[in-house]
Amino acid sequence: SDGVLTMPPRRRLSDADRGRALGWLQEGVALREVGNRLGVTHSVIQRLRDRFNNTGSVQEPRRSGRPRLTTRRQDHFVVLSSLRSRTATANTLRGQLRAASNITVSDQTIRNRLHEANLRSRRPAVHPPLTPAHRAARLTWARRHLAWTRQQWSRVLFTDESRFTMSFNDGRIRVWRRPGERFNDAVVREHDHFGGGSVMMWGGFALHHRTPLHQIHGNLNGVGYRDDVLRPVVLPALRAMGQGAILQDDNARPHRARIVNDFLQQQQVTRMDWPALSPDLNPIEHLWDVLGRHTREHLPPNANLARLVLVLQQEWLDIPQNVLHNLIRSMRQRCLDCINANGGHTRF
Repeated sequence: SDGVLTMPPRRRLSDADRGRALGWLQEGVALREVGNRLGVTHSVIQRLRDRFNNTGSVQEPRRSGRPRLTTRRQDHFVVLSSLRSRTATANTLRGQLRAASNITVSDQTIRNRLHEANLRSRRPAVHPPLTPAHRAARLTWARRHLAWTRQQWSRVLFTDESRFTMSFNDGRIRVWRRPGERFNDAVVREHDHFGGGSVMMWGGFALHHRTPLHQIHGNLNGVGYRDDVLRPVVLPALRAMGQGAILQDDNARPHRARIVNDFLQQQQVTRMDWPALSPDLNPIEHLWDVLGRHTREHLPPNANLARLVLVLQQEWLDIPQNVLHNLIRSMRQRCLDCINANGGHTRF
C-alpha cells in the first residue's frame, strides 16, 4: 500500500553502535534485545556477532558497485504497479514511484527491479476477445472431449482456410547491428504494407490423412464452400478416412450457411460441434504457421502469385507426417489447458 512506502530504509550501524552491541552481547543481553535497543532487527546483530567471531573485526566487508537506491518496500511497489498495469512503461513506473515515495531513479533502475522479479518486456500474445458466453462454450466443449482417445481424434478431419501474401512480415525476425546502422540496407527488412498480393488457401488434415491444399478464388460464400471445397475436396477425404470420419470446421458464416448444412446432411457427414472464437483449439492453426515458415524459405525472389501457390502446395505435401501426429496428440492438452483457464485463452 502507499502507507508502506513511507517507511525509512534499513538503518546501518555506526562503528560506535557495533562496539556497544558487542559489549551488550558479552554481558549476556539477547540478540533481539540488542536489536531493539539499536533500532535494527536481531538478524543484523546476529551477523555482526558472527562476523566478529570469524574475523575478529566488526567492520563490514567492502561493498562493490553502486549503493542500492531503493528499499525492499519500494521495489515491491514497482513490481506491484507493473502487475496492476501490464502495459506501463519504465518511465511511467518511475513517475509513480516518485509520486508515492519522493525518490528519483532512472528508467534502467526500474527495469532492473522488474528483472529481479522475473518480469520481462515481451510482445503480448494476440487472441480474439472472449465474452462470458464464449468462455462457457469453450469450457463445455473441452470437458466433453477431454477423455477422447487418440483413436477417436484420429477420425477427425481438421480444416480451415488461411491467407498467404507475397510479402511476409514476421515480427519475430531480429538483426544484429551497430549503433547508427538502423537504416543501413544490410539490416533493413523491406515490407510492402499492401502485401504484394495474396492468395487464400484451404486445407485439412487428420492423423493419417491430408487433403490437397486448395486455392479459393474470390470471396468464399456458402455456395462456393459447398461446390468448390466440400464436394471436390472434403468428401473424398472423408471417404478415404473410412467409417466414422468427422468433419471439423469453424463457425465462419459460409461454413454454417443453410445450403451447406443441407448438403452435409444429404451426404450423411458427421460434423463436430465447435465453440466460436477458438482457433487455439484447432491444431491446423499450427500447421499454417509451419507452412508459412517453410514457404518463406523456399519462395524464390521476385516470385508471382502463381508461383506462390505452387510453392505452398508443394510445402504442404512435404510437411513431415510426424508433425501431423504431434498435433493430433496435442488435443488432450489443449482441452486440459482450456479447462484450467476456465474457458479462457490458452498457450496454443
